[in-house]
Amino acid sequence: MTTSKERLQEALEHREPDMVPLDLGGTGVTGMHVDAVYRLRQALQLDPPGTPVKVVEPLLQLGEIGTDLADALGVDVTPLGSLTTIFGFRNEGWKSWTTFAGTPVLVPEGFNTEPELNGDILIYPCGDKTVAPCARMPRGGLYLDALTRQDPIDDDHLRVEDNLEEFTPITDDDLAYLKTESERLQATNKAVVAEFQASSATNFGDIGQVPGLDLRYPKGIRAVDEWYVSLGVRTDYLHEVFGRQCEIGLQNLERIHAAVGERVTVVGVSYADFGAQQGPLISPSTYRKLFKPFHVKVNDWVHTHTTWKTFIHCCGSIWRLLDDIVDAGFDCLNPVQTSAADMDPVALKLKYGSRITFWGGGIDTQKVLPFGTPDEVRAMVRERMRTFGPGGGFVFSPIHNVQAGVPTENLLALYEEVGLCRRYVLG
Repeated sequence: MTTSKERLQEALEHREPDMVPLDLGGTGVTGMHVDAVYRLRQALQLDPPGTPVKVVEPLLQLGEIGTDLADALGVDVTPLGSLTTIFGFRNEGWKSWTTFAGTPVLVPEGFNTEPELNGDILIYPCGDKTVAPCARMPRGGLYLDALTRQDPIDDDHLRVEDNLEEFTPITDDDLAYLKTESERLQATNKAVVAEFQASSATNFGDIGQVPGLDLRYPKGIRAVDEWYVSLGVRTDYLHEVFGRQCEIGLQNLERIHAAVGERVTVVGVSYADFGAQQGPLISPSTYRKLFKPFHVKVNDWVHTHTTWKTFIHCCGSIWRLLDDIVDAGFDCLNPVQTSAADMDPVALKLKYGSRITFWGGGIDTQKVLPFGTPDEVRAMVRERMRTFGPGGGFVFSPIHNVQAGVPTENLLALYEEVGLCRRYVLG
């Protein structure tokens, strides 16, 4: 009998396993909002009413995909992350909380919020209320939005070190955790997908990290608009930042590999979004100059020293960048946003299907999943299986995280249809 790990490995080698591998919750960009997780668990009768779900990623409010839910859906991957959240507090010491939708959840003890008079809530770096808040959830909102904490920029005195403060050598405690946790996950026979917060120095230019949500007093370029301006006017500065990041990231990866070995199947490398709905946010020449050299270094190191496959998450219309992204050595592309301009699934499979694994693209999360009928959801699942499945190189996952407002009947239709048509006899 094929194990989940073997199934994913076959697909990553562009061979057809017994079934198309399925991911839900394997990464922070292939998960599900905690409100939706709660409703799905209730619909599948996995919990008594009122049973809380853990918020395992507080920025995007992602819910834990427990072993029972993963098994019920036939999920093939399991996440290996770090103990520390993007806000700098640890995923531990769980306490009760309630989302604006009324969902009972558990959040880490460092999830210290402060309500404002208008009903918004504020959250603090490292859970420290003695410093300025770093993010806000608007009243009735679903996610936490980063707050700008940008000191005036003096271009004559910019220090590379200021944009490196969050990129530090991995600690012995984190290494011990990764070793123990990877051993536990190996016993599940699922494929382990690793996102190492402490090694995120390999994640060059991810706008989610720019504000320094885990820093009490962030310095350097921390405003989102200033960062995008810097891609054009402070290129040399960013190139030096990325170069120093790369050194730290590779050192961390070496130590992590010594701790977890080949128990990991896939490692997340980059989460910077280079695409918008109608086209790329950056030019191919900017990608080649600023990002590609460091992506090549990381991918080359991983492929030389480990059996891991590398994963890039990049939203939007990135057709014009894909030649370079593939050439940089990535093994897996996510989320495959087929609803963006020039991202036709048939064209993607035809041109790149033998060179990179499409990890996503399984269902449109902008229109069809939240606003379509169950029959429309089922039809798209079948179409995407037929398009991306042949020859391997496909991991079924929705396009980015499943959102809070998706009707429960559409969630059930999605995973029921995946179960019906994921075998490699595609009708």
